[in-house]
Amino acid sequence: MSTIGAYFRLARVGWVLVREGVVSALPSQGLPPSVGLMKSLIEPLARKRSLKQARSERLTRAVDRLGPSYVKIGQFLATRPDVVGVDWAVDLALLQDRMAYFPTEAAKAAVEGSLGRPIADLYSSFGEPIAAASIAQVHPCMIGDRQVAVKVVRPGVRQRFAHDIESMYLLSRMQERFVPSSRRLKPVEVTRTLEQTTKVEMDLRLEAAGLSEIAENTKDDPGFRVPQVDWERTGRDVLTMEWIDGIKMSDLAALQAAGHDLERLAEVLIQSFLRHTLRDGFFHADMHPGNLFVDAAGTIVAVDMGIVGRLGKKERRFLAEILYGFITRDYMRVAEVHFEAGYVPAHHDVAAFAQAIRAIGEPIHGQPAETISMARLLALLFEVTDLFEMQTRPELILLQKTMVVVEGVSRMLNPRFNMWKAAEPVVGAWIRDNLGPKRVVSDLRDGLKAAVKLAEAVPEIAVKTEKFHEELLRMSEHGLRFDPETAEAIGKAEARHNRSGRVALWIIALSLVYFAFAFG
Repeated sequence: MSTIGAYFRLARVGWVLVREGVVSALPSQGLPPSVGLMKSLIEPLARKRSLKQARSERLTRAVDRLGPSYVKIGQFLATRPDVVGVDWAVDLALLQDRMAYFPTEAAKAAVEGSLGRPIADLYSSFGEPIAAASIAQVHPCMIGDRQVAVKVVRPGVRQRFAHDIESMYLLSRMQERFVPSSRRLKPVEVTRTLEQTTKVEMDLRLEAAGLSEIAENTKDDPGFRVPQVDWERTGRDVLTMEWIDGIKMSDLAALQAAGHDLERLAEVLIQSFLRHTLRDGFFHADMHPGNLFVDAAGTIVAVDMGIVGRLGKKERRFLAEILYGFITRDYMRVAEVHFEAGYVPAHHDVAAFAQAIRAIGEPIHGQPAETISMARLLALLFEVTDLFEMQTRPELILLQKTMVVVEGVSRMLNPRFNMWKAAEPVVGAWIRDNLGPKRVVSDLRDGLKAAVKLAEAVPEIAVKTEKFHEELLRMSEHGLRFDPETAEAIGKAEARHNRSGRVALWIIALSLVYFAFAFG
């Protein structure tokens, strides 16, 4: 029945997108004529006022109708311009994660249930909510004379998301099956990543761990920090952290009035982000202006670590060499790195790929800083990787998207901000430290550790190999057999699967016909 429910929910999503004019706004250039015909048939079903609105407004209205889960889905897809296209990613990024407050009493009950202690033992006062998003809301509270921010998970959000993600899986499987060209983008894997990141975001202990880790990584960094976590008052459904008295980075007038150097803030922000990415392999992946504050000392304080990114050594080296290659105009090296990392299939020509990379990189140089568009750069990069069959790398896509956001904030602070010039000291230092003699020593050390682990595992591997050999001999002599109960269970399960699939397909078809006649 869960499959049938997923079809119904997917039908509802489609209907809302049609009614709010989102489907009418989808591009049809380069697609079969049947797509254009379908759009012309669907357009009369859209609300007339929706067709007069901008695409971003249509999206906002549709997501508001669909509920909190779809706000999160939309924001996640905004981090995947390779999947939805750069223009749509920009529109999805504008979705406001502001929801209605849920009652304070429900928040208190969630805190007590999560921590197993009464509110009076935890806080001297528990204030009314000041901000509410799709996953949680924030309350100002006091512990003695110390003010803290308390984040509480929205009641019922996990169950709602679990239902909605079923529909996403259904849609992604249909996409992979019926649209072969989309398989390069791995729709099912994208949905799995969405499910995993949202589950992490719904467990506030993991967000607290992220804050703690980045605090440890950046304790000696100039000009950047994150709030301290109160672990005694943190659990699965509640996160208690330091209250930040600062100015939002989006309030330029207030920053200037407080005497902060906006050009310095822009440079510190981009260099901090690159330092976290290259040095630590762990970065805040939601650094929009609403999550960035500047305290009285001029230090940037980043909050809301619900979305984070990680890069392994291989990906960090790839990133550093790519950035340094663009900075120094060494496009052949950029191309070689793609092939060395295995991101581009070996049957392609390195020189041809370098030529395509040059077409992306050259427009950057010789232009005024304010005319360089990272969004346009990304659009070209996705086109090139598509031409050369480069497989989607979700961690790199998230990194690139975050880089665009961070650069946008830096440029908001300083309209003449040049990301490449600001990035060079951090990237260049990492290259010198990690791709020279130090890298050889590090690789030797890692290789030695791997060899020791392999040696320790040799006895266990030998035992398992012997058992596997015995099993193979037994199968070759007697064949592979199921006991009667197992065979009967497999048959029944297959029959149920086929029957439920046929029923679901008929129900969704009939429901769509009903929608068309009842609401058209």
